[in-house]
Amino acid sequence: MTDSTLTTTTAPAAPPAPPAPTTAGDRLRVYARLGKLDVYDYYLGTFIALAAVLPAAGTSAGRAAALFGVFLVAQVLLLMAMTAFDDVTGFRDGSDITNYGPDHPLRNVQRKPLVAGTLTVPEALRFAWGCAVLAALLLAATAALAPHRPAWTTIGLAVLWVVTLQYSYGVKLSYHGFQELYLVALGFALVILPYGMATGQATGFLLVQAVLFGFGPLMFGVYSNTNDVDGDRAVGRPTVAALTSERGNARFIGALSLAEFLTIATAGATGIAPWWFVPLMLPASLLRLRQYLLGFRTGDIMRARRTGFAVHRLGVVLMIAANLLLAFTG
Repeated sequence: MTDSTLTTTTAPAAPPAPPAPTTAGDRLRVYARLGKLDVYDYYLGTFIALAAVLPAAGTSAGRAAALFGVFLVAQVLLLMAMTAFDDVTGFRDGSDITNYGPDHPLRNVQRKPLVAGTLTVPEALRFAWGCAVLAALLLAATAALAPHRPAWTTIGLAVLWVVTLQYSYGVKLSYHGFQELYLVALGFALVILPYGMATGQATGFLLVQAVLFGFGPLMFGVYSNTNDVDGDRAVGRPTVAALTSERGNARFIGALSLAEFLTIATAGATGIAPWWFVPLMLPASLLRLRQYLLGFRTGDIMRARRTGFAVHRLGVVLMIAANLLLAFTG
């Protein structure tokens, strides 16, 4: 989900020194950039689960809506903490300076306040920990609001909080080669946990949608890694793009694209999803193919990355439509 890279701490080169923020509004905008608040794609999973719950909620609709609302704010704070920690690590190891330097003019350095010099590391860490603490409190409030508390959701909330903060800080999971799996697992959890707390179960169709939702950030993340391969290799960050050849990375991303489509097709063929789920999702599948061709036939990796956001958002809209259609037609 994030733009930065993550590894061991080394002394970075001195960043440029643009004018410091002078107003409260300027400060808020800088912190919003640090938390990548404009990259809202992870937050959309809440609405997939909500569309599956509310039509059948009846008299408990108000409580369910409150649960989803609190969970949404909690995940925003948690992911802002994650991305802030990510930027701290990327700045300290020098990889963000490499990836957002003059050799990469298409990357907006203002999206990295530490590299741009508009925030200091202590300021970023205070922001990250503040968001993390507030997220923990709101996740606890979510559990208190939940009409159902199966053990897997309670454990899942605790694991979500702990593991999210370890992505690029603490044990630095992505430094040990787990980045791609992590991105899918995080998206999966953000869909299935609120649904489980609202209903007390996890249906096969929702599990499929949770996996597909996790594929979204993965499939723009791997294109980011392709663009950032030089910086990642320089600091030893073991993404697939950094560990393989260009052809190997292209095959890997092609295999992921195919796996996403096969997940949809298999769910429809086995009855886990309605028969019409495959044609409903076809526009997103075709746009995914276009993303791959842009990246590895045309060679425009950054445009392919941007297309990945469009695929993800379209897929979310289609899955919401699928849940509403299923609820009202049976």
